[in-house]
Amino acid sequence: MANRSESDPLLLRSRVMHDEGLEALRKRKTAGGGGFFKRDSKKKEVVGFYETQNEHIDNLLKPMDVHSSEAAELEAASSKKVKLAVQLSFIANCVLAVLQIYAAASSLSLSLFATAADSIFDPFANWILNVAHKKGLTADPLKWPQGGARFETIGNVVYAFLMGAVNMILIVESIRTIVTHNGEEETTKLNWPSLVAVGIAFLTKFALFLFCWGIKDQSTQVQVLWEDHRNDLLINGFGILTSAGGSKLKWWLDPAGAIIIATVIITSWTRTCHEQLLLLAGRAADPAFNNVVVYKAMTFSPLITAIDSCKIYSNGSDFICELDVVMDGKTLLSTAHDISQALQDALELMPGIDRAFVHVDHEVTHAPEHRKTR
Repeated sequence: MANRSESDPLLLRSRVMHDEGLEALRKRKTAGGGGFFKRDSKKKEVVGFYETQNEHIDNLLKPMDVHSSEAAELEAASSKKVKLAVQLSFIANCVLAVLQIYAAASSLSLSLFATAADSIFDPFANWILNVAHKKGLTADPLKWPQGGARFETIGNVVYAFLMGAVNMILIVESIRTIVTHNGEEETTKLNWPSLVAVGIAFLTKFALFLFCWGIKDQSTQVQVLWEDHRNDLLINGFGILTSAGGSKLKWWLDPAGAIIIATVIITSWTRTCHEQLLLLAGRAADPAFNNVVVYKAMTFSPLITAIDSCKIYSNGSDFICELDVVMDGKTLLSTAHDISQALQDALELMPGIDRAFVHVDHEVTHAPEHRKTR
């Protein structure tokens, strides 16, 4: 069947701003007042608009098989790095958990207990992500007809709740320590080995943070790990400062630091949990992605005369696409089926789409279909 993906029926190529035009915009003097920085900001906004438009036109005109092959190549190229990032994070987190338990137990510092609690849960988080990812890939279609795309997202939500519960306990214990302090000691005892242990954890996390940063957009597993390493840098660094501050300046800096660390962890994972719950709830895809799918469907075959509706919503970390296309009422059933099936297969090969459903109609004057009535 004819595929018109490479055509340009809307003459979008004529709207592309080429490099010469972009360079002329950058060099052009901006009229009006407001000072140099304001004029420069306006110029950057205009150039940014055309760069974004060029990228969007390129996505629209790129054939569907190119979208699929680029996604496959990117996945193949990044799979080894993703696997290495997960394995290195797991091994490092296991070692650092032991190291930070020692630091907290030997110093009895509440700030270091807060960093240790976060560190103890890191290997558990790696294990949850790994198990959920593998279960999602091997989900039994008889038990899970929609596949296991949501397993990893559910694992992230469970981990976020556990982190929140543990850190709430630390906050309560820190408040109790402040309230019941007898006031005799102005500072706590400094334990250098504990601070050195947490310092080693800080440097290790920094190395893992840099490694995961380069591939965080290629895997939700690595994205979560990167966020965890980023948070641990703040937590461990602040924990060292408040623990040392409690032994050199004022005793209350240590429990106060534990409260701040625990609050930061709860806030961070609450935000992550909220994002993951939106994915489970079926949040709509970005309008730009929706436009790409509509354009690809519209130019897929000359027998597709219109697009009645297009709904793209999250299914875990990926999306489900529901597309209603219109063909002439005289089109043979077998022809309509073959075209819609080929379009569905092509859509499911696009990056980000887990499942696609293509419905065929013969007119667009009817009430919307597949809508919820209760």
